[in-house]
Amino acid sequence: MVKLTRIYTKGGDKGETSLGDGSRVPKDAMRVAAFGTVDEANACVGLARLHTKGEADAMLARIQNDLFDLGADLCTPETPDPKYPPLRIVEAQVERLEREIDAMNETLAALNSFVLPGGSPAAAALHLARTVTRRAEREIVALAAHEAVNPAAIRYANRLSDHLFVLSRKLNDDGAADVLWVPGKNR
Repeated sequence: MVKLTRIYTKGGDKGETSLGDGSRVPKDAMRVAAFGTVDEANACVGLARLHTKGEADAMLARIQNDLFDLGADLCTPETPDPKYPPLRIVEAQVERLEREIDAMNETLAALNSFVLPGGSPAAAALHLARTVTRRAEREIVALAAHEAVNPAAIRYANRLSDHLFVLSRKLNDDGAADVLWVPGKNR
């Protein structure tokens, strides 16, 4: 468990931050951008939880914890045979998202168009979380083009955006309250 006794350290006052392995990098490094956007996605999930209860809230609570795992994974560069094995996203976390997506999708109305963000407050907040998660995924993929990244981390981000989309539809009365795009409607 992490124990924080001081909130500010002044260690970042010159534009650098520490990674999970203790190395220091500029705050605008690709790795920092990736785990920073994961943190932003987590904040968006927290906002969505203000509008959820029951199983939807329980799923989002698990996701928030996973997003901290994902941030920890991304903030610690991959090295062969580390002295202290870092926390990494594992395939079981990806598979749990897939099972939840499949279960929710069974009762959803078929889609006849793209869904516009909205409907219920919960669905709107989940769409925001989904788009931030997609940005995090793009940043993780960009990082992976330059440095080693846990492949399960990429898969988790990809599945999570799908999960948030399906859950938004579930919370929009199983898709009945979805706001659908009408191409060219306002021409």
